[in-house]
Amino acid sequence: SVKLIMAKHTKILLVEDNLINQEIILGLLEHSGIILDIASNGKEAVDKFQKNSYEFIFMDLQMPIMDGYETTRQIRKYEQDENRESGIYIIAMTANAMVGDREKALEAGCNDYLTKPIQRGELMEKLAMLKGSGKS
Repeated sequence: SVKLIMAKHTKILLVEDNLINQEIILGLLEHSGIILDIASNGKEAVDKFQKNSYEFIFMDLQMPIMDGYETTRQIRKYEQDENRESGIYIIAMTANAMVGDREKALEAGCNDYLTKPIQRGELMEKLAMLKGSGKS
């Protein structure tokens, strides 16, 4: 099992409309020292992203109001408009692992992809990899 040592107070934005999935991810990240901020839809996510500083974003792709693809595109456009040199790392999450989903997510501007149900090991591995790559 991957032991994840996060910098204290690593702040992650979880964009997820489903309360059960929010609870699952909160549970997976318990005791990890991660501060999880939750946006329940894409519009809220863009607003929070513009006002706060996060290390990563977990982006659900299927949401009402604004889906994860459009939300990611808007975040990338905002970064461009603000001349941010390095974009925030966005990990797409979807239950419908259809052929082409991963490509569509990466095309929209996501950096990586996780399939639901999210497994703790896989989640921690992704975060450890990001930490190890000096992505923060």
